[in-house]
Amino acid sequence: MQSAEHVLQAMRKLGEQRIPLTRVYRCLFNEDLFLTAYDKIARNKGALTPGTADDTVDGMSLKRIRSIIEQLRYERFRFRPSRRTRIPKRHGGSRPLSVPNFSEKLAQEVLRMLLETYYEPRFRDSSHGFRPGRGCHTALTSVKQQFRGTVWFIEGDIRGCFDEIDHQVLVDILARDIHDGRLLNLIRLALEAGYVEDWQYQRTYSGAPQGGILSPLLSNVYLHELDVFVEDVLIPQYTRGQRRAPDPEYRRLGYRIKCARAAGDDQLVRELEQQRRQLPSQDTHDPHFRRLKYVRYCDDFLLGFIGSRAEAQAIKDSLSKFLREHLHLEMNATKTLITHARTEHARFLGYAISVYQADDKLSPRTGTPIKTRGINGVIRLGIPHGRVDELAKQYQHNGKPIHEARLLNDSDAQIITIYQQRFRGVAQYYKYAVDRCRLAKLKHVMEISLTKTLANKFKTSVPQIYRRYRGQHTVDGYTYKTLQVEVPTSRGPQRIHWGAIPLKVVTPGTEPIDDHIQSSRWAFSRSDLIQRLQADKCELCGSHESCEVHHIRKLADLKKRWAGRKEKPAWVKRMIALQRKTLVLCHRCHVDIHAGQPTPKKRKGSSGELAASKGARQVRRGVCGCVLQAVGMEVYRRL
Repeated sequence: MQSAEHVLQAMRKLGEQRIPLTRVYRCLFNEDLFLTAYDKIARNKGALTPGTADDTVDGMSLKRIRSIIEQLRYERFRFRPSRRTRIPKRHGGSRPLSVPNFSEKLAQEVLRMLLETYYEPRFRDSSHGFRPGRGCHTALTSVKQQFRGTVWFIEGDIRGCFDEIDHQVLVDILARDIHDGRLLNLIRLALEAGYVEDWQYQRTYSGAPQGGILSPLLSNVYLHELDVFVEDVLIPQYTRGQRRAPDPEYRRLGYRIKCARAAGDDQLVRELEQQRRQLPSQDTHDPHFRRLKYVRYCDDFLLGFIGSRAEAQAIKDSLSKFLREHLHLEMNATKTLITHARTEHARFLGYAISVYQADDKLSPRTGTPIKTRGINGVIRLGIPHGRVDELAKQYQHNGKPIHEARLLNDSDAQIITIYQQRFRGVAQYYKYAVDRCRLAKLKHVMEISLTKTLANKFKTSVPQIYRRYRGQHTVDGYTYKTLQVEVPTSRGPQRIHWGAIPLKVVTPGTEPIDDHIQSSRWAFSRSDLIQRLQADKCELCGSHESCEVHHIRKLADLKKRWAGRKEKPAWVKRMIALQRKTLVLCHRCHVDIHAGQPTPKKRKGSSGELAASKGARQVRRGVCGCVLQAVGMEVYRRL
């Protein structure tokens, strides 16, 4: 059996060389791939969330993995319906979220690993959603670096993209590269598994379920056709000319300035320079110069066009026609807009995007003392108007900050940590915004809410909270006032603080968020969990019979549940000592834990061990019998 690393490396080479996949279904019989997939998704918070059956990560075993492989080998594996729930959207409405059973999650993760490794080298650089090493910040960096000089933004949004994916079109796209009918049929079964909502089973005739592990990759494969159309058809069609023609009026004023400078008329020179500064140096309406740029994140995309509005409208119509005729998707009319780059703001990934236009701002050209209007045409990334107030409303009532009642049962360290993580997440996401300093208002509101929450918890006043928790923290040579508390740990006291998050603007591309979860070398190394599972030994009684893994959601919850009790069960002591959320147990010990029964320190042995010991006793009895018989014969002879 090949290792998972060797299988995925072979798949990547096939993808780089554009070689179709054949007989790839047999890769699903590889146990090492399933162990790698299990090691990855077992850490997810939703691994213990049940779907339509009592099938979660708890109780995972080698026998369970081999059973799934056996069903796949004889094509008996079927994807069961997922459980559908609704998540409210920020601006009203709800988004359907599917929760599959864990066996289906495991099979989907193996499929995702194989297909992603094959398709990743083939995806275009303009795609940034659900890809390793890419994310929102890499998409914004691409906009900042490539969209300079844009005149019109075309904001694209596909209506219900995940729910409207045509299954037949998707399978046809996959069939161009995957020449394996069994694998295509398995993917089709995953798409048509259906869902259960409000105790009613519903069939799925289209769409990739949101919440499924395989859905993001399949949507990228589907929308890759849009990337190819834009980059191979639209961009060559709307790209022409080396550079813009010079503006005639700008050149005429340049000649007059030259003549006035030669005549020594400094006053006229200054007047003409001020007049020329209000004009572009190049012809902004040059019909022989066009540029089109494109970036996509999931089903949201943005195009930057240099040209006329009529041509921008034609590009938008071409996109709508392609999506409708080839992918059977529709553009969202309310969110698909044509925005003037210098006078309006386009919305993309939660940022307000526009183009600078400041004729009175001069900066020296690189390497020369000549000052130019270098900021004109540069992309501006900012926080949308009203976004800070919208975030601050979560901590306000009638316009005033209030405490958060649901946190009163937590410790002071937990409350400070929660507020710090919330603000850090917002500040880090908007780190490319030139007006990032506006988040200081949000910080002020959150700090008042934090102090009021602590004051309500300890039945004291806000000034008393400031006196009790005040401190200082230094970041990059700057000292900030903070609210902090020290928590004792096994490695000594740990300081937890609120604040000390600089709101300095970060240049896009210099510090992108690392969306790549793990390096390829580390991804295939055997983790502690897999090594313990493959040892096939109960960590409580030492039995080797039917071993499986016991999972809990959080180790902190386990400690909190059993805190203050003199005698803790053996399995609780073991998990706390190992500092692990997992414990490898035999089936009998696992059942005893869930039933609340005490587990033995060591069992008498498995059936094999009992048989061996019984045989040994019989042998000993036989030997003793022979010895006694020999002794008796000797005594009889002497008599």
